[in-house]
Amino acid sequence: MSSVAPVRNEGLLKATVHQNKRLWRSSSSSSIYTGSIMPITLLWAVDVYGRVYSLSTAGQRWERADDMLLELKRVTAGKDRCWGIGCDHHVYLNIMPSETPIRYREETYENQRWNPVDGFTDTLLPTDRWPWSDVTGLNPQPLHSFQLPSRSWEWEGDWYVDQSCGGEPSQTGGWEYAVDFPANFSPDKKWNSCVRRRRWIRYRRYIAQGTWTKIPLDNPRKPPLPLCDMSCGGWEMSDQSGRYPYLWGVSQQGQVWFREGIHPRVPEGSSWEEVEVPKEVAQLSAGPGDLLWALLWDGNLMVRTGLSLDSPTGTSWVEVESPVKDDEALHVAVGVSVVWVVTKDYKLWFRRGVNSHNPCGSGWISIGGEMIMVDVGLNDQVWAVGEDHGLYFRIGVTPSEPSGNGWIPVSAQWGNKKVVVPPRDDCEFSGQLTEASQGSVLSCTESDSDLGPSEPQNGTSDTPVVEAAAPSVVPLGGGDAPTLLLEKDDAPLASQPDLPKPFIPASDSFINSLVSDRDRTSSVQPSITETLQEKVEEKPPAPILPTLETVGHDVPWMNVDLEGAEAARSAQAGGASLAEGSDAATYTLGTLETFQHVGEDDVPAWTWISGGGCDVDAISHISWLSPTGPLTSSLSLTPVQSAAWSEQQQQQQEHREEMSKKPLERSNSVWVRKGMLRWWRDWKPQRWVDVGVALEQSTRCDGRKDSIFFVYYTQYGEKKYLHVFINEVTALVPVPRDCHYAFAVYTAQRTKHRWPLVLAAQTEKDMNDWLHLLSDCCCMCRGIAGPPSRQALWSTTSKGDIMVHEPSFSLEAAANTLSCDLMFWRQVPGHLRCVESNSLGLVWGIGWDGTAWVYSGHDGQQPMPGDAVEMLQQTDVRSVHMYENQRWNPMTGYTDKGLPTDRPMWSDESGLKECTKGNTQPPSPLWSWVSEWAVDCNVPGGTDKEGWQYAADFPTTFHGHKTMKDFVRRRRWTRKCKITLSGPWEQVPPIQLSDISLMPCLAQSRMDQVPVWALSDKGDVLCRLGVSPQNPAGSSWLHVGTDQPFKSISIGGANQVWAIAKDGAVFYRGSVSPQNPAGECWYHIPSPSRQNLRQLSVGRTSVFSVDENGNLWYRQGVTPSYPQGSAWELISNNVTKVSVGPLDQVWIIADGVPGFPAETVGAVCHRLGVGPVQPKGQSWDYGIGGGWEHISVRGNSAEAPRAPHPAPAAPPRSPLLPRPPTQVNGKAVGV
Repeated sequence: MSSVAPVRNEGLLKATVHQNKRLWRSSSSSSIYTGSIMPITLLWAVDVYGRVYSLSTAGQRWERADDMLLELKRVTAGKDRCWGIGCDHHVYLNIMPSETPIRYREETYENQRWNPVDGFTDTLLPTDRWPWSDVTGLNPQPLHSFQLPSRSWEWEGDWYVDQSCGGEPSQTGGWEYAVDFPANFSPDKKWNSCVRRRRWIRYRRYIAQGTWTKIPLDNPRKPPLPLCDMSCGGWEMSDQSGRYPYLWGVSQQGQVWFREGIHPRVPEGSSWEEVEVPKEVAQLSAGPGDLLWALLWDGNLMVRTGLSLDSPTGTSWVEVESPVKDDEALHVAVGVSVVWVVTKDYKLWFRRGVNSHNPCGSGWISIGGEMIMVDVGLNDQVWAVGEDHGLYFRIGVTPSEPSGNGWIPVSAQWGNKKVVVPPRDDCEFSGQLTEASQGSVLSCTESDSDLGPSEPQNGTSDTPVVEAAAPSVVPLGGGDAPTLLLEKDDAPLASQPDLPKPFIPASDSFINSLVSDRDRTSSVQPSITETLQEKVEEKPPAPILPTLETVGHDVPWMNVDLEGAEAARSAQAGGASLAEGSDAATYTLGTLETFQHVGEDDVPAWTWISGGGCDVDAISHISWLSPTGPLTSSLSLTPVQSAAWSEQQQQQQEHREEMSKKPLERSNSVWVRKGMLRWWRDWKPQRWVDVGVALEQSTRCDGRKDSIFFVYYTQYGEKKYLHVFINEVTALVPVPRDCHYAFAVYTAQRTKHRWPLVLAAQTEKDMNDWLHLLSDCCCMCRGIAGPPSRQALWSTTSKGDIMVHEPSFSLEAAANTLSCDLMFWRQVPGHLRCVESNSLGLVWGIGWDGTAWVYSGHDGQQPMPGDAVEMLQQTDVRSVHMYENQRWNPMTGYTDKGLPTDRPMWSDESGLKECTKGNTQPPSPLWSWVSEWAVDCNVPGGTDKEGWQYAADFPTTFHGHKTMKDFVRRRRWTRKCKITLSGPWEQVPPIQLSDISLMPCLAQSRMDQVPVWALSDKGDVLCRLGVSPQNPAGSSWLHVGTDQPFKSISIGGANQVWAIAKDGAVFYRGSVSPQNPAGECWYHIPSPSRQNLRQLSVGRTSVFSVDENGNLWYRQGVTPSYPQGSAWELISNNVTKVSVGPLDQVWIIADGVPGFPAETVGAVCHRLGVGPVQPKGQSWDYGIGGGWEHISVRGNSAEAPRAPHPAPAAPPRSPLLPRPPTQVNGKAVGV
């Protein structure tokens, strides 16, 4: 293969540039799509012969480079330019034609010094600068030293003096004066002005736009060794428009080079700089931003980190393993935030989580299709060369789905020149040849196969031809038709043996590959007519070209049958008539050496593609990118077919269609949602930080999904990131944070360390969108769909959010119990203070305003995945409190002037946070005020008539009457706020409730009427009648008489009803049955000594209760014959709420987590070791915490097999309390 410089003379170069500009303008004028002007950009490709072609987004045909002798190995395109590596190992550049010329200003300064004899002369002192120098005076720059950097530049004129000084016109001839070098120059000449200077300017213009020009070697610096690969990128590293690209290269010895000095006015750059690499590099790819990946010779990959405007070559390398250990990487391509890799088995891989904050990414995803190379262009669009050496485009690539969803061929038309072969008298061809027939018959020559493309013989390649009237029939006869000449004589040639199979080279040394196995012995080929007659005895020869069944469609790619084409070129026609029943025409073929542009109409076998300068996206309307319709051919086919090879051609067509469907098989995909949020940085200094977030979800071929949530932030100018695997997320909880629309992301690790990831959105809609999106991904990863199941655990937070966990058998297993911090909680729409459920699918809740709600999502049926839940309007009202504090002094009594160590005079209940009427806001922006501030006299401990509570000092226990020792006082102010939202909750009017309980039952239980007991906000005991799975709201309330108000009630197995009065007394309701749902009488149960109980929960056989001091008690001796039990036993402290399930499992809301004193009150805890032999359990397992209000496990009746005497699977997660003494009816006894 020869290698000739593309610029032969200046006149030819100028003519080529002007012609390209005309073509560029003509294509630009016809590029209007859907009412907007689409930029005209080019797709570049290289075939196996090194020929370079471009395809315009406004055109339909491939255009070959004007320089027919130009041979390139690889190309890399960027905006408005394309670089290439020639077969002569030189670097070439093609700048797109533009209306704006590329001009560069050369300048030098003439320096002079004054002397008393001659005045100002160029005779300077030895310590002065050079007479002609740059602006600094350090480098000499005489006028004759300036040379054009290459033949691609020309001078616009001669040197001239800049007549302006500092941008202002000057009358001094351009001279600037100063006292000495160096100093501040000015146009004013003074008495002490001893030196002067003036600037000389000369412009040079780049004249090689639209053509391939060779980049000159560095002089005097040592040029890099011959390059084997290069990649340009970096033009989107900043927000500046017109940012120039960077160019990277790889030498054959594995060195990495960076091209310095590339500038919009210096497109060629100035010199090469070597970048140190720890290992030898085979290939690299640079993205438009700050991504640079390199492929090593050992098949692994390296990533360049630290790329920035200040450090364009980066700082360090990080090695990344190949996607498959057994198959090394073959090729890598990167974009703005994507990385694609081809392995040696031609499989495609997509790198997840790639970002400027995380250039190494997080994992590999296999993508369908088998390609030999891939390239990422503008907008992260993906181009590829398939195993068949055809070009493909990845459809469906969008910012939200960067991996796309399928491959389509690049189906541009082929052949851009119509030619006419002069007629011969001794050999005629009957019929008129169109461009299609010429491109089909005269497609290859021996010189094309063995020696590469040949030089055109004449300049008549643009001569028009007369096309046939009927595209499917070529008329015979007529002596004026153009004829094709034989190479030696007109006699028919002897028959040729079977032809070998087509061979397509794939390596850089493609010429050697083509000629190595080729038989150069002269052979003869029978005519088409003879072949038709002998097709019964002989195997039909290889076809010249395929025939299209549907007229008007083009096949996007095909294998080039070089052997068949070569054999067909020697075929001759034996007569002037067609055989009967045959539709094949008779040709008389002549020599092909006189044919111009030999090989121009061959379908090329592509080896390289570059879309870095092709501006397309998923919604672009490009004529040669069509995802629908039949596959088309880029060849123009002759309408005349030969029956001798029609069957074999059909088989090849079927094979091509099968191969074309291969890249369209279902493959993995990646979907991304990006946005901007605020992140609460929970290390000092703690503050809100603006961050970028991205949710990346990959879908495997089997339908499994995997998602990662990224948080990108910048600290001290360094880009960093956090990531959370969605399958590790345990809860997504809205949290009140400084009036932000905030939510917390919990994982098992973050739950253990009490360190959730807190993010905030700008609007309520954005927060809800992210919560729903993340929640859906979490449920999808775990296979959870539809409404909660009947066995679900229900819980509420102090904010009123409703959380649900879908239990498994391992949750209550005696051994290998599921850890609490691994439980996944999802949110159910609505707002409640507490919620209760049972295993029949009944769920009741109470709002903060006392309104009763029943869950409407089950409708008496077991929920199925995908079931829709009816959303109803739900409202809730709650009160916001703050405290007014005062201290007494002898002069003025109680005033708001406290001691320096006192709490703020307006504060929250703890006194740690200052709260005033002006700065106190509703719990979240979802709430709105519905009343004004007022004094609240309904406070525990009582108040006086003005609402004051008194105490000796802050903080101590307050009481409602003043004594002589009370020096401080406080009173509570309240204000109501309201929230309105939609949820699957139906209101149960008209009584407001304070507590509710549903009877737990086993999974196999069937009940027509479900007992439901409740307490009104006044403490009345109520029994709901008519409650069933078909009618979860019931029909009416039945009042149960009591002699005092109650504050807690619970019904357990076998209709056991327990309740706690407001004074702490415990009662048991006797004779409750389905026939007598209200029972008959109350039995008083003694409370623990000196303890007032406030809440209890009854299971199948167990009764647990919580006192006012946060202690958890267990009732001993509860049996069917003696349901009141015998004594209370202390189990633990640090308890706020308790829930006992139908399996006697025990769950609590802990007041705090040991070791985390700053944790917000309210953590979910599970009692481990609970069983028939050990109903009190052994230890606590702390789960998610921070603001949880209530939990109900009374619906979880999924009972796992239990061992008779299980041993603890692991050491307890919290220390066991010493066993306290047992109390019988208030008296301590020994057990």
